[in-house]
Amino acid sequence: MDTMEPHGHGMAADILTSEVANARQRILRAEIALERTEQMLAENIGLRGKMRCLVEAADRLVRIDPPG
Repeated sequence: MDTMEPHGHGMAADILTSEVANARQRILRAEIALERTEQMLAENIGLRGKMRCLVEAADRLVRIDPPG
């Protein structure tokens, strides 16, 4: 049984080439997901800082003018 194709590559080589291409696509998707995760984390850290400032400001207001 001859598995060699006319251009000199066997079926195993074609399968390997396909698997490598699939692996590269998965790596690229993972890198994109990681970049987006890092962006979201940075945004969340920024929002956390803003929230902390707002809570501290509200606390100061309550101390200056307590309810009731």
